[in-house]
Amino acid sequence: MNQYYSKKILEHFLHPKNMGKIKDANGIGDTQNLKCGDIMKIYLKIEKKGNKEIIKEAKFETMGCGHAIAISDMICELIKGKTLEQALKVDYQDIVGEIGQVPSQKVHCAHLAQQGVKMAIENYQKK
Repeated sequence: MNQYYSKKILEHFLHPKNMGKIKDANGIGDTQNLKCGDIMKIYLKIEKKGNKEIIKEAKFETMGCGHAIAISDMICELIKGKTLEQALKVDYQDIVGEIGQVPSQKVHCAHLAQQGVKMAIENYQKK
């Protein structure tokens, strides 16, 4: 096994569960890292339940390395079913806690995914 890609990272890269668009997304976050060339788009379907807003569905489109795709998939898994406040608190530690350690030169992928979620939530809140 290549130490660069953990078993879980390979699983999420080769078989992402959340790849694609949400046609009726009500929150879209578009972000990129100019240094490495990664581009991420996060789509959210947010529903109001009582006085809470819950992320019912999360999908992504990512053009980038295996880590960027795997982390995009993982962050979508982690924020589904959460309130907007809870989703905004999902951070690098939560991601690596689920997907496994990420090489230091790929940590920016997690920050990019976090930024995409934040931008999608801000996009939703502006509507």
